[in-house]
Amino acid sequence: MIRVLAIDDEPLALRQLEMYIAKVPFLTLVAGCSSAAAARPHLESVDAVFLDINMPDLSGMEFIKSLPDPPAVVFTTAYSEYAVEGFRVNAIDYLLKPFSFNEFMASCEKLREHFEMKAALAAQEEDPILRFKADYRTINIDARKIIYVESMSEYVKIFLDDAEVPVIVLYSMKRLVEELPAGHFMRIHRSYIVSLRHISEASRTSVKLDNGVTLPVGEIFRQAFAEYLESCSKA
Repeated sequence: MIRVLAIDDEPLALRQLEMYIAKVPFLTLVAGCSSAAAARPHLESVDAVFLDINMPDLSGMEFIKSLPDPPAVVFTTAYSEYAVEGFRVNAIDYLLKPFSFNEFMASCEKLREHFEMKAALAAQEEDPILRFKADYRTINIDARKIIYVESMSEYVKIFLDDAEVPVIVLYSMKRLVEELPAGHFMRIHRSYIVSLRHISEASRTSVKLDNGVTLPVGEIFRQAFAEYLESCSKA
């Protein structure tokens, strides 16, 4: 379910929004509000807002721009000149009053597509399985089992915590470091990527992994690695 707010200073328009929302099976109305001020207490518990632009005190456009982390928004207004500005603040859609339920439903479908795409991207980022092509077959490697990676010209050797010998695949270090889960791996040398959770000891110039292997920290990677170590000491 997508949790939504309806915000409009006109009572009849607000009531219509609430009635339309009630008809959409994948929406749940958290609150109907007549002003931006009344809506603020509900923002942390909603995914999206249906928001009138022309409101007294604080317009809908100003309201969204004032939020550091705004929810998804579908603007509603009687004035078409706001459409371009609405899309500049990444609005999902723009409904011109008066709008029919079919027009409202079309905006709701865009809203659902937005969240489905967002969920798909999040799932992709969390997927720990890396897939490599080798000798007409696919090798699946769980990134959580990687201790470190060593470059071998056009190939990489992937050392795993549950295998005695590394997996060797045709792959670039640059591409691999981009595909590994962010925040869990770091390239410390032209020839090495390490799993941060497998580091048992570290200095500015070297790391010792929990399998006993010691690796150098390359000069061009030392500043970034030092900043990582400093952030760990502050945590």
